Amino acid sequence: MIIEIIIALINRLGLIIILAVIISKIGIFKRLIIKQNAGLRDKLILAAVFGVIGILGTYSSVPVQGALANTRVVGVMVGALLGGPLVGFGAAVIAGGHRYLIDIGGFTAFACGISTVVEGIMGGYFYFYLRNKEQKWKYALFFGMLAEIAQMIIILLIARPFADALALVRVILVPMVFVNSIGIALFVGILENIYKEQERIAAGQAEKALKIANLTLPYFRQGLKEEVAEKVVEIIYRDIDIAAVSITNESRILAHRGKGGDHHSPGELIVTSTTREVIKSGIHRIIRQKEEMNCNHEKCPLKAAVVVPLKEQDRTVGTLKLYREAENSITHLDEELALGLAQLFSTQIEVSRVEVQEKLLVDAELRALQAQINPHFLFNAINTVQSFMLFDGRKAKRLLGSLSLLFRRSLSTQGALVDFDQEISYIRSYLEIEEARFGDRLKVEYDLKEGETIKVPPLILQPIVENAVLHGILPKKEGGVIKITSSILGKDYLVSIEDNGTGIEENRMPKLLTGELKAGERTSVGLNNIHKRLTTLYGEDYGMKINSHEGQGTRVEVRFPMGA
Repeated sequence: MIIEIIIALINRLGLIIILAVIISKIGIFKRLIIKQNAGLRDKLILAAVFGVIGILGTYSSVPVQGALANTRVVGVMVGALLGGPLVGFGAAVIAGGHRYLIDIGGFTAFACGISTVVEGIMGGYFYFYLRNKEQKWKYALFFGMLAEIAQMIIILLIARPFADALALVRVILVPMVFVNSIGIALFVGILENIYKEQERIAAGQAEKALKIANLTLPYFRQGLKEEVAEKVVEIIYRDIDIAAVSITNESRILAHRGKGGDHHSPGELIVTSTTREVIKSGIHRIIRQKEEMNCNHEKCPLKAAVVVPLKEQDRTVGTLKLYREAENSITHLDEELALGLAQLFSTQIEVSRVEVQEKLLVDAELRALQAQINPHFLFNAINTVQSFMLFDGRKAKRLLGSLSLLFRRSLSTQGALVDFDQEISYIRSYLEIEEARFGDRLKVEYDLKEGETIKVPPLILQPIVENAVLHGILPKKEGGVIKITSSILGKDYLVSIEDNGTGIEENRMPKLLTGELKAGERTSVGLNNIHKRLTTLYGEDYGMKINSHEGQGTRVEVRFPMGA
């Protein structure tokens, strides 16, 4: 008898699992599931969906001794485990209320209605434990067993006559606990793939957007111009499967690449009303029908587009447009990619404006300090933060804090000595960003003498570290390690920055600190300037010491008098 019930329940469960596969592919349901901040309306919709699944479990039940063996709990528990207490309770009330109110036989109607609500509440409680776990299906299997055991206990407590309830539980306990817990685990596992798929898509989109942003970086440094736009649309069209791409300013097409290029010409006035609306409102729009294009060319192949604003501060200065050839063909991925690219491009445009303004600063010393921060590093750092925002918000927030510290320090120090710990904090922030950019290719080790408070010139160590990263480690395909150590040497505080990178050519070594490098020769991020600052401040004995072997690495030593 028990084996027959198990087989029958498995057959019914198969329908529920097929339904899980189907709804996991429906776009609107996928969006509801992956919403991290779902509103009340979203949760009520999910409660209704999972409640209906619970009702289907009731209708596909197996008659047993005047009662029903069923898979109703699968919909209720899955809704609670993935949607939270409100979804679980709502689904339970729908499915449990249906079981009690609809006359489908059995002396356990009231007990099963109550137990369904209890299971929904249990699932809502388990949700808080499960939501941050990997491989949720394993936990769902165990929680499903607990829920079904709770149902059996409620049947024994409420259903009458007790003898019939006891006889029923003896028969259905094993089949329902076994089959339904497996069904809950399978259902959760299927829906969990929605999250994983979204993460993979986000990572792929971030990688693609960051690649394009890096390729377009040299051009956007010049601002939003026609010649810049031409190079940028060429890069986008080459790297994205799209019918066409355009960039406009506030009134005209700056560049167009792809289908329709014979009449969507640079210099033409913007005729699409949607594009003008985007420029006016600063909010992106999707064109779904050919009529919305307002294109006068009868044979124009472009029938759908996503139009996103390019901004400088809060002002819209242009648009980025991605086109497709079929109506209603702009996907959610197209929209997200366009928004991501527009954010990165807007950041680059804004930074180019900031760079121009920096050149107008009157304070020569401040400009010299700011020049230590390579503008190219700034662009790449911002792009890195933007990419992490798409799939690792906590990391992006931490990197943004490091970037903020870097520039706050560069803008606030104007020649005064600073605490060594402050300078090291500055270097740690710089290296955290570089480690995020280059991943396993760059590793950093610290071995610093604790307990000593000394003063050092600002921005004296960071250029040395930057030199080790850019010219020592990164030229090596496999990357390498940078070691930053400090120690006390007599009355001096010794700091060494060592890398196992490419090293320095032997014929360049004597010229590094003398300023004798000819035009065009790499100056190693201002090492000569650092050497002059040290010797001017502390005397000739405190100049920078460099020891390097080509192909093996470089060690740079700097001494500071502890009494300074």
